[in-house]
Amino acid sequence: EWHNLKLVRLRPEVAQKLRRQSFYSESSHCTLTKLRMMRLSQCRKRTLVASAIVVATICSDGAAVSGWQLLPLLALLHLLAAVVGSWMALRTCLIRAYCRLPLPLNFISRAWGRCHSRPLPRLARAPVYRLYSRLCSCDLTEADCQGLADFNSLAEFFSRSLRPGLRPVCPTSDLVSPADGRVLSLGRVYAGHLEQVKGITYSLQGFLGPQPIGEFDKNQTLPSNHKASSSDGPYLEGLRRLPGTQLFHCTIYLAPGDYHRFHSPADWLVLARRHFPGRLLSVAPPVAACVAGLFCVNERAVFVGEWRHGFFSMTAVGATGVGSISVACDPELATNRGAKQAGPAGFADRRLQPNPRFGKGEPFGQFNLGSTVVLVFEAPEQFQFAATAGQKIRVGQSFGWVHS
Repeated sequence: EWHNLKLVRLRPEVAQKLRRQSFYSESSHCTLTKLRMMRLSQCRKRTLVASAIVVATICSDGAAVSGWQLLPLLALLHLLAAVVGSWMALRTCLIRAYCRLPLPLNFISRAWGRCHSRPLPRLARAPVYRLYSRLCSCDLTEADCQGLADFNSLAEFFSRSLRPGLRPVCPTSDLVSPADGRVLSLGRVYAGHLEQVKGITYSLQGFLGPQPIGEFDKNQTLPSNHKASSSDGPYLEGLRRLPGTQLFHCTIYLAPGDYHRFHSPADWLVLARRHFPGRLLSVAPPVAACVAGLFCVNERAVFVGEWRHGFFSMTAVGATGVGSISVACDPELATNRGAKQAGPAGFADRRLQPNPRFGKGEPFGQFNLGSTVVLVFEAPEQFQFAATAGQKIRVGQSFGWVHS
């Protein structure tokens, strides 16, 4: 592993080609390694640029500074660049070991769920909740309660509601934010792949599963490491329902300190749900940047329907400690119960009858801890997002619209 972590200089055109080919070939591990090394090289270059700025600042003061006097400073900055690069390489190895080792993450999440659902002594509630709020940067002033002691357990505190009027819904946008969190990625679906983080993609068919939802061949299985193929073209055409449209996607990460409920991002009709039992790896950005197809591996509940521009889906992705995903329109959904509930195809479908219709900004479901919401939807080519990758957003905030 350390032998592969060798610094590789890549020309811009080669780096662009690697980004396009990421996870399209069997050598995805080598591609990931080169992309990470490119980031290490960029980090070291930025440190050298910073050292040049420091030198220029010192020399601009008018003082007579010789090169020998600047040598210790330059050596210190070069050492700092080497330490930063080594730490990034070590962090990547630790994350990959965490994902590859057979850790009982599902069992740990179930045990955590039982523990944090038990009532706390009334005197201990406020100190425990304040400690958690300081560690995770929670804004307790937004909670809809008379006092912290009103929350009987950690589960109630995690899934707390907000005071009315704190999250106004933008009335002019076609799409609003479904959750409080940070945008990991957004854009169009290219060649049947979604962007997980910058430079890393995963298969749309591996994420949503085969069509049609609600009906499947018992002999049809879909491995979690599904890669792009020539069949992804008809698959995308099967999702699109109107002419002159494109498929778009966005991924929103909910940190442990964020508001844990998610809402309807648009006016849409929910037709069915597909549940994929799976692992419960962390979905934090450092892990998402190292694990290929993370959202295809983790447990998730895909809700599919229609809106006025065609196909629409919202997926709640589980994570470590988030063994429970509850949705108001689907009380039969039971997560983190093992692979037995998956069925012969590796997932379980359920058509919702009658089909629930959600308005923009209406409550939809909740996590028991921070996780991820992924939207995949059809829209005209004139659709534009109102947010950028890395931006913090809130429920009801304008997220996109169709230019007339």
